[in-house]
Amino acid sequence: MQMIQTVFLTVLVFFVIVTIHEWGHYFFAKRAGILVREFAIGFGPKVISFKRGETRYTLRLIPAGGFVRMAGEDPEIVEVQPGQTVAVRLKDGVVQRIYLDRLDERKDVLRGEVVSIDLERNLHIDLDVEGEVEKYQVHPTAHIIARSTETQIAPIDRQFGSKTVGQRALAIFAGPMMNFILAFILFLLYVQMAGVRENVQIGALLPDTPAVEAKMQVGDIITAVNGEAVGTDYTRMINIIAKHPNKPIVIDFIRDGNPQSLTITPVPNEQGEGKIGVQAAFGTRAPTLGETFTGGVTLMKEMTVLIMDGLKMLVTLQVELDDLGGPVRTAEITSQIARQGIVQLTSWTATLSLYLGIFNLLPVPALDGSRLLFIGLEAIRRKPISPNKESFVHFIGFALLMLLMLVVTYNDIVRLIRGE
Repeated sequence: MQMIQTVFLTVLVFFVIVTIHEWGHYFFAKRAGILVREFAIGFGPKVISFKRGETRYTLRLIPAGGFVRMAGEDPEIVEVQPGQTVAVRLKDGVVQRIYLDRLDERKDVLRGEVVSIDLERNLHIDLDVEGEVEKYQVHPTAHIIARSTETQIAPIDRQFGSKTVGQRALAIFAGPMMNFILAFILFLLYVQMAGVRENVQIGALLPDTPAVEAKMQVGDIITAVNGEAVGTDYTRMINIIAKHPNKPIVIDFIRDGNPQSLTITPVPNEQGEGKIGVQAAFGTRAPTLGETFTGGVTLMKEMTVLIMDGLKMLVTLQVELDDLGGPVRTAEITSQIARQGIVQLTSWTATLSLYLGIFNLLPVPALDGSRLLFIGLEAIRRKPISPNKESFVHFIGFALLMLLMLVVTYNDIVRLIRGE
């Protein structure tokens, strides 16, 4: 049962942080009037697929991210050319369906050869029907049917490229933005669940150590060491003790509400640092609203700095392959943290969401940062960059990212097999 719960929580973590990212793209694209063709979690073959309204929602086999496919971002797959024989279905004289194959099997349709067609601006189709050219208006949400697949047409005002620089930038930035919002909310929840540290306590005593000989007890609240107040800083306590190997020190503590003190002589470890043989625990209390907010801000800031430092090392090639981790290693660590409980898992999920948001803003081809860079260049130049050139750059970037992902994943699997 524990294993099933761990697997479920691990999958849930990935699902939540990826879904909230793609939902950000989806929501602001729809708000701008862009036709969203697909909302996908994962890459590769479809596992689950269904359509609601204009958008197809898919769960794909490879759990390495997701995407929102907007009309106009890439060349449309289905094209209708003059001279092509098609069948159309009309409603109130307006074309609702355009069939490209199995024309003899279609019922209640008009069949003819395309003379001219415009599915982006004027929305019309002219058909040669038995030698007479007939003109028809095409509905803005008409569908093209080919190989049993329906594709909704995308008039120019429904395409990504037709929107303002601000609308496009917001639709792209919204993915990382939602990750930042999720991370902050989860950090706030973590502060609420973990509480605010009130003091440093003895959490455990190691056998045959000075603390045991001095009859210290689990639960003793340490207030000062050699006259220096400890407060909630366990590291400060350890540092003071470490400076006094084989030298008596006075530890002030509270036991059962009564202040007490005793003298202990730390013993040196292999590094020559003084140790008394205790492990820390922390007394906590429920945080106030202000403490919850400031605690969440502090955690957000500290984790951002750590993530940026890690990315800096990656960019400057100060890391080795074994230092990198792909989906396999991330899932492994997530499952380990899931076993520690919901409190630690909440903090880890916040960190992953923050990392995903920051990573996606890097100016690396195929990532949101690169797409924002192209939009920024367009704003400066006051004219768009060639869509073909931009698509080629993103394609190369995506291919390289997938190659790196494969290498890192292979290394993670090998490491797991070896038990490292």
